Amino acid sequence: MIRIGILGDIGSGKSYVAKKFGYPVFNADEEVSKLYKKDKQILKKLKKILPSYFHSLPINKIDVSQAILNNKSNLKKIVKIVHLEIRKKMNSFLKKNQRKKFVILDIPLLLENNINNKKDILIYIQTKKSDVLKKLKTRKNFNKKLMNQFRKIQLPLDYKKKKSQFIIKNDFKKRTVLKYIKNILKEINQ
Repeated sequence: MIRIGILGDIGSGKSYVAKKFGYPVFNADEEVSKLYKKDKQILKKLKKILPSYFHSLPINKIDVSQAILNNKSNLKKIVKIVHLEIRKKMNSFLKKNQRKKFVILDIPLLLENNINNKKDILIYIQTKKSDVLKKLKTRKNFNKKLMNQFRKIQLPLDYKKKKSQFIIKNDFKKRTVLKYIKNILKEINQ
């Protein structure tokens, strides 16, 4: 099994590109949403460290945002708790898909949390800043301050780009993305 990690800026289209590979995708953001909807243990742990923000299931993303905006150290506390569970989910995903030729890891903090292996193939999604901002503004609950807090815990984009074996220039057109993917898979398979 070859693990492909998708890297890039917030809103660069990492999840969109990951799905276009046509192989099993582990999407950390979707897994976090599932935890927030029904994981009583996560709620209990979050309630313990930040009782004024977390009360019941489903965990409201607005409460999470408020906790982060009110005190930037809260983001690290939340990530620490949630990340352990996400790592477990990723490991079971990898076990379940061990016979697949490729698996795609769509994990925003892949490098930051040392989830990647040395053998992983890393692909950087490069997008024009103006396209990213346009895309982000269409998201429900878009908050620039919150986005900047998340960016602060991420490694610099230049570093991620240097660490990557491939770059996909995402113009948000399906044809372009599929062409890049086809060429990358061809090169990996040689």
